[in-house]
Amino acid sequence: MYDSAVTRTLPGLLAGLLAFACGGDGPMPADASLDAALDAAADALAAADAAIDGAALGDCGPTGGGPHWIEEGEPLSVRVRCATGLELAGDAFVIANLPDGAAYDPSRATLDWTPGLDQGGVYDLSIEVPSVAEAGPSRIGVLDRWDDPENVPVVDPTTYTEEHGLPVFHVETSPELNHDDYTPATVTYRGHVYQAEAKWRGGASFGYPKRSYTLKFSEDDPFDDPDRAFLRRRKVTLTTTFDDNSYVRQRLAFEMWNLFDPGHLQVESFSAVVFVNGEYRGLYAATDHVDRFLGEAQGLSADCNLYKAVNHDGNFRLTSSQNGGAPKVTLHDGYEKKEGLPPEGEPRAFADLEALVEFVATASSFDFQAEIGDRIDQRDYEDWWIFVSFIEADDSAGKNSYHYHDPAGGPFRVVPWDFNASFGQDWQSERQGWDERPEELAWANELFARFLDEPTIGDPLRERYARVLDGPFALGEVTDLFDGMAAEVRDAALRDEERWAGEMRAYPGWSWREDFTTHEEEVEYVRDWLTGRWTFVQGIY
Repeated sequence: MYDSAVTRTLPGLLAGLLAFACGGDGPMPADASLDAALDAAADALAAADAAIDGAALGDCGPTGGGPHWIEEGEPLSVRVRCATGLELAGDAFVIANLPDGAAYDPSRATLDWTPGLDQGGVYDLSIEVPSVAEAGPSRIGVLDRWDDPENVPVVDPTTYTEEHGLPVFHVETSPELNHDDYTPATVTYRGHVYQAEAKWRGGASFGYPKRSYTLKFSEDDPFDDPDRAFLRRRKVTLTTTFDDNSYVRQRLAFEMWNLFDPGHLQVESFSAVVFVNGEYRGLYAATDHVDRFLGEAQGLSADCNLYKAVNHDGNFRLTSSQNGGAPKVTLHDGYEKKEGLPPEGEPRAFADLEALVEFVATASSFDFQAEIGDRIDQRDYEDWWIFVSFIEADDSAGKNSYHYHDPAGGPFRVVPWDFNASFGQDWQSERQGWDERPEELAWANELFARFLDEPTIGDPLRERYARVLDGPFALGEVTDLFDGMAAEVRDAALRDEERWAGEMRAYPGWSWREDFTTHEEEVEYVRDWLTGRWTFVQGIY
């Protein structure tokens, strides 16, 4: 196999050395120096090495290119060739595992196929060249034609593993899903079939035509995807993108939180396509579920209290943001207890959280500065302000946050949550400028206000904000991260847009908007917003 490659380069090496030794009858001049001869020999050796390396990979490297992504019923022609550029006749190639209905024409070295409405799936073909004993792969992905009246639901979810390179969740439930209780479900992902449970999730988003889901997996068969940094997950959330034309706000926010400080409770997220009971639901953000299992996986106790701020009364004040500044009925107004004992509804279920709220709201300046670092992971909570104020996630400042506490000891930890309101839009997807001053966000959270009001805390915090803007939140770092995500989801996002654009525009929550964007317009909008926001905040700090 290597003869043709090697014999093209060795003669140059031998002839050059012979010419120098014999005084000039070869391709090198008789008066050439020894250095020149050695240089020519080195070049010839390098060429020989490269040729041998290429030959080791195969003379042909048979390929059909790709991956090729088409919809059911869409014709496809794939030219078969040698990746090395070697010219072979079409009949030198054999495709051993052609899908039903596909044909290979040797006279054109071309595979032709129009998949039927029941052939959705991922097909990995083997293109073989028997004469040189080589084979190479070519992938064809056939997308479910959800909009065809004659469409057949995905026949085999175990082979329908991706769309445009993104993984696919197939969720089958019986009986129908509900918002309060888990329903038995079969979840198929990358060919693996899980016996799991599922339910709808969300507050305002529960009213969307494209809802969010929580998937719950068994202890014996937890969810795994090593490629996406998801290992042994007991719960996974599938968060709707119905309110986000960029399709990556949730992912971008979580990734920024993770990169900000590896010591944070990390929340992993990736983009995935979802089918529910055979119906195409579109592009989602698959995200860690914040619970005791997530804390345990990161070295914290599973015997924890976990609270979620569900409305703007989760503000660490004695007064209600929901009720015009009136006194709260309880100090835990605005929170739900998600984990821990005693459970919500029983006496002292919120005792540790209420003690923290009372301290933040009433402590003297001296006591606050002396004790706050013992009660909370102060770096966590300061980072919470830097993070949500930078991305203008106002809805994740006084609500949409999780607070983890080990009642056996240790400080409170925080995990920000829910970022449909961020990066230039509010929770109703209305446009939001980049010129909100970070310290204005103190309206939402008394912790933020107290940090900023105490010079011994606020001044170093402002200095650290400036360093963060030159570090993990540097403009190039953030825009590169966003651009990579946007490129990854582009084709899947355009497909989702075909399914949901009409209902997105007609949704009563924001149908009055006149500047509703397409996906590609929203990507440009978010990129421009990030540039404007970074420049504005950098000018302050």
